[in-house]
Amino acid sequence: MPFLFEDYCLDANRRELKRGSELIPIGPKVFDLLLFLVQNREQVVTRDDLLEAVWQGRIVSESTLTSHVNAVRKAIGDTGKEQRLIRTVSRRGLRFVGKIIEEEMPALASVTDPGTDLGVQHGKDIQEPIRTFEVGAPTETREAAPVLAAEAESPPPLPDRPSIAVLPFQNMSGDVEQEYFADGMAEDIITALSRFKAPFVIARNSSFTYKARAVDVKQVGRELGVRYVLEGSVRKAANRVRITGQLVDTATGAHIWADRFDGELGDIFDLQDQVTESVVGAIAPAVEKAEIERAKRKPTTSLDAYALYLRGLARLHQFGNRQANDEALRLFNRAIELDPEFATAYGRAASCYLIARINGWIPDIANAIAEVKKLTQRAVELGKDDAIALSAGGNALAFVVGDLGVGAGLVDRALALNSNLAEAWNFGGWVKLWLGEPESAIERFARAIRLSPLDPWLMGMRAGTAYAHFFLERYDEAASWAAMALQCSPDYRPGLRITAASNAMAGRPEQARKAVARLRELSPTLRLSNLKDVLGPYRRAEDVARYEEGLRQAGLPE
Repeated sequence: MPFLFEDYCLDANRRELKRGSELIPIGPKVFDLLLFLVQNREQVVTRDDLLEAVWQGRIVSESTLTSHVNAVRKAIGDTGKEQRLIRTVSRRGLRFVGKIIEEEMPALASVTDPGTDLGVQHGKDIQEPIRTFEVGAPTETREAAPVLAAEAESPPPLPDRPSIAVLPFQNMSGDVEQEYFADGMAEDIITALSRFKAPFVIARNSSFTYKARAVDVKQVGRELGVRYVLEGSVRKAANRVRITGQLVDTATGAHIWADRFDGELGDIFDLQDQVTESVVGAIAPAVEKAEIERAKRKPTTSLDAYALYLRGLARLHQFGNRQANDEALRLFNRAIELDPEFATAYGRAASCYLIARINGWIPDIANAIAEVKKLTQRAVELGKDDAIALSAGGNALAFVVGDLGVGAGLVDRALALNSNLAEAWNFGGWVKLWLGEPESAIERFARAIRLSPLDPWLMGMRAGTAYAHFFLERYDEAASWAAMALQCSPDYRPGLRITAASNAMAGRPEQARKAVARLRELSPTLRLSNLKDVLGPYRRAEDVARYEEGLRQAGLPE
């Protein structure tokens, strides 16, 4: 006999929910959850009761459970605020409080239906037509309360870090076999993004509740408490596949980044890896840039440690500006004062000394060496799994302190932690140059550029490639890469130096002399005799000798 409440009819045998004569669409797990609550309405049902009865004891995230409770309430016209039919009992669980017309059912009866295979099909309980959530904060990000603590009356606040949700990629092919590939794309991107310390990345179980649904990214942002949403699609034609992706600011609806990728289906998993690498490498700097712009708009009085860090990062990216570099160091130090365990800020502060030395701005090298040692030590202690802190600190330790062995090890550890971090590949390229391995350096710089073709460090990637070709005696290639580096930043001193040296060795003295003339305007005291003050810790004496000879031919004074 069906259960009747208000104007609803819940039929356990037919597995139907009706309002009057209207059949209400409801997913199988949502139906099971409602039925269990109705059957056991005489007592409070705990989280463990629900997991055992509805999910047969399988591990389910709090956010998945919360979304199903919200879907039940939506189906019967209830809300978390009103709680007319389903009431949350604080720190205990849920209870169905609506008046039922039906014979009493056995307490805590399990939900069973011989005609239904509950939860066996992959992804079954995340493909239900759940239309809305009244709460969205995945409880993985909060302290778990004993029972259904994820339910709340208002949307979760935005974290103090950049926050992103990767929605399930749409399968546009009409080919069921591609469904797994589309899901795999989103899951791989979530995993890869999670390797970055700064972004707050919503777990897969929460973002996949939006599968097969038309969504409004602004609503998703409110429900999940995120500032950015990544959407994507997969389309197959013959043996080709096209994957598109777009990153959207949920507050404004503005597109931060968009791209598409085409490939062969011969090795679909290899293609999946390539796309994941490209997407993550592109959107990580895009998010960082958007966050920097947002931080600039904050009133000074309300700045917290992370906003200070972002402002410092914006100044650090003005590589040829001494005042900006000094301001970046001041901002990073202020961020550290507010949050003494902010590992990345220590690494970035060390980078300020690296930029200063590259440009010849350090009057007291002994003090700079001591500061970089101290900053890098803290970055490593606090950021053992923070790829940015390790790579930035390691690069500065190698260049400023001259500890190439330890510095190279830190950069390699960063790459092992996060193979999608473009700047770590860039720093790794410079390390390979100093170690006397120019071919490996070229490979690392190429990886960095592929991951982040619009990166703020792009001129360093291009200049590093120029140096590598120069040391391999490929002077024309070196001059070409040097010219591209100066397109990014015309006054980038390492770019000007390699432009001068490579053009001189390639037999183009006029271009070489022009580069030296500009270099001397920026660094009037630079001579061959003090060139070592701005050079990295090159292990091969022949590399330094060749470089000095190129600059000598270009006109740099002794």
